[in-house]
Amino acid sequence: MKRLIFVLISIIVAAHAGPAKNLIRAGLRHPIEPPPPNASPLPLQPMIDTASPGDTIRLAPGLYAGPITITKPIVLDGQYMATIDAGGRGSVIYLKTDSAHIKNLRLQNSGSSHDQLDSGIQIRGNYNIIENVRIENCLFGMDLQNVEHNLLINNEISSKKELPLAIKGDAIRLWYSRYNKVISNYWHDVRDMVVWYSLFNFFQGNLGIGNRYSIHFMYSHNNRIQNNEFHNNSVGVFLMYSAATIMINNTITGSNRPDAMCLGMKETSSNEIIGNRFLYSSVGVYIDHSPFEEFKTNIFERNEIAFCNVGVQFHSELEGNVFRFNIFKDNLSQVAVRGNTANDNVWEYNCWDDFQGFDRDDDNIGDTPYVLLEYVEHLWDNKPEVRFFFGTPVLALLDFLEKLAPFTPPRLILEDPYPVYYCKDIKDITRFSETVGEKNASSK
Repeated sequence: MKRLIFVLISIIVAAHAGPAKNLIRAGLRHPIEPPPPNASPLPLQPMIDTASPGDTIRLAPGLYAGPITITKPIVLDGQYMATIDAGGRGSVIYLKTDSAHIKNLRLQNSGSSHDQLDSGIQIRGNYNIIENVRIENCLFGMDLQNVEHNLLINNEISSKKELPLAIKGDAIRLWYSRYNKVISNYWHDVRDMVVWYSLFNFFQGNLGIGNRYSIHFMYSHNNRIQNNEFHNNSVGVFLMYSAATIMINNTITGSNRPDAMCLGMKETSSNEIIGNRFLYSSVGVYIDHSPFEEFKTNIFERNEIAFCNVGVQFHSELEGNVFRFNIFKDNLSQVAVRGNTANDNVWEYNCWDDFQGFDRDDDNIGDTPYVLLEYVEHLWDNKPEVRFFFGTPVLALLDFLEKLAPFTPPRLILEDPYPVYYCKDIKDITRFSETVGEKNASSK
């Protein structure tokens, strides 16, 4: 009873908490000074037009007029004190070249057209670098279409301040783009960050706070997401019709809005979800019709799923997901399924904090399987509002009576034949997984 009350209090506190502390270092490596008050914009396009390919343009401190168009490989350096202002018209920079380098400046006040994708930067070239740029009050941050091998690093992006979340623009938009690297950027107060029809892109060390989707993949395969943090968004990462994603060592917390989740997967196969932390959210992992392709799997290993309303939510009964060496801790429901069972998936060597058993041979594996049955939980299958009373004496009593003398047979949700008896964190269960792997290898 104490544990149930503690879990309920933890989730309520998380729902009202601000951004997590001790965040990863993402965004600007050096602050960008704002322009002087009431400064008149200086012309910038003539300086760009007269530059030769390979030139470096170092901007003096001040405010410069946009929009500007760059059609040659130059370096545009704001030296931490220059701002380009589009004056509410179009995109601030139209980048139509390869191998340009834009750095150390502020871009602000794009237009407000979703049709024209008014952005801080529209990128229509390859091998460009966008570094240490602050984009603010621009509808979209960066829009990349049909491009390859661009590097977006250490930028900070926010959208139009006055717009509600649903009609703000996206922080970064990848469309039919490949082999791009998005590293150590910070986006906040934007709608989404989207990756559509885009392959082999790399996302590392980014921070997203207070958005709708921190990253939304659609028809985008073979991407890698690692060491990112996403806090207080509606959805952390969503994989829709996007296969062969590697998602490793990310932390996603505070997805507490209606239908929110840390990770969502719809009709997707061959993904590796390894070493992530899904915490303090409505749903840790949501799985809808995945894996989608026959004989394919989705691998979940060494993840921590904790303090969630539902740890893993299955929308269907498809088999093919493998859950191995994961930590399930202090979730109101460890696993829920909109169907009969989740036991057609593979469950082994997971650490369940509600395991009721012993480890008499001291091998850190429970002597009996972990069996998750549904008793009183079926009360909120059709009436989710009943969850509000989880942990209360009356619901705990009903749960006890159902287990003591069930009026109907309980429903089997899953069985883990080798439950890990004790582990502290991901590092702990990783060490244990290596031990089990060595034992299995030596026994063959």
